[in-house]
Amino acid sequence: MTGRLKVWVTRARPGAERTAERLAAAGFTPIVAPLLNIVPLTPALPVVNHFDGLVFTSANGVAAFVALAGAEATLDHPVFAVGAATARAATQAGFRTVVSADGDARDLAVLIRRRGAGPRLLAPGADRPAADLSALVGGAAEVAPLIVYRAEPTAAPAPEAFDAVLIHSPRAAQALATRLALQNAGACAAVAISPAAAEPLFSLGFATLFVAERPDEPAMFAALKAALGKPPADV
Repeated sequence: MTGRLKVWVTRARPGAERTAERLAAAGFTPIVAPLLNIVPLTPALPVVNHFDGLVFTSANGVAAFVALAGAEATLDHPVFAVGAATARAATQAGFRTVVSADGDARDLAVLIRRRGAGPRLLAPGADRPAADLSALVGGAAEVAPLIVYRAEPTAAPAPEAFDAVLIHSPRAAQALATRLALQNAGACAAVAISPAAAEPLFSLGFATLFVAERPDEPAMFAALKAALGKPPADV
């Protein structure tokens, strides 16, 4: 393929803008049309000091928790983050001790079990998490979920023309599969962040469907390169 290829960015803002900037720097034309909106929630906040640490599975969870907790956010608490982007968000928010699993929920559970996180962990996250972290951790720690945001489908239509689409979550994939009609999918490539995010896409008839080797954006960009036949130096 030649020319400046168009890549549809479906992830929610503000992450969509960061992805678009990176795509533009790599020589693509990003089309930002999120499939989901992030809506912060205001649940009753437990006493954070009653917990031995915090667990975050997304940067959205970090932002929503800090906005909710305010001065109650104990920045000295150790933070266990699912991946580099979430760890970076926690560090930027002011948490002093942050470790990253550099993977998915299963890797995060392994990290918690190995590090001896303590008996009680607070896990601020989405109303519909991608995995049951408490079950994955098992008896190594008590993981108490705190729903601090929800992801709501948007009314955004599919772009009229695009060469590839990036899917950052199973929820976005479900929104794509159930709501958007893609007459031109057969000429396009799809890149999913994980097998779970790829599952709803199989029936849409994309020309190619790639799954990132790791559940992070650098791996998604590598898969995008492979899907579009771009040489390594171009991504």
